[in-house]
Amino acid sequence: MISAGQLLGFTVTCLIVIAVPGPSVLFVVGRALAHGRRTALASVVGNVVGIQVVAVSVALGVGALVQQSAAVFTVVKLLGAG
Repeated sequence: MISAGQLLGFTVTCLIVIAVPGPSVLFVVGRALAHGRRTALASVVGNVVGIQVVAVSVALGVGALVQQSAAVFTVVKLLGAG
């Protein structure tokens, strides 16, 4: 059984992790401040598309394949850089 102290600690930690913006949020905010709303929204769309590509790749098993083969890892890195 989880104690009240552990639950409180977990809850506080979750709130801190949720409240701190990640790199994607900071990137979009920076783009919005530097270039405006339209550019920021385009950045959001690009970020979402990139995350979806990663999610689909992992779902299809590319992660396990990359883990086993250095050559496949190099190909994935080059495709990502492109």
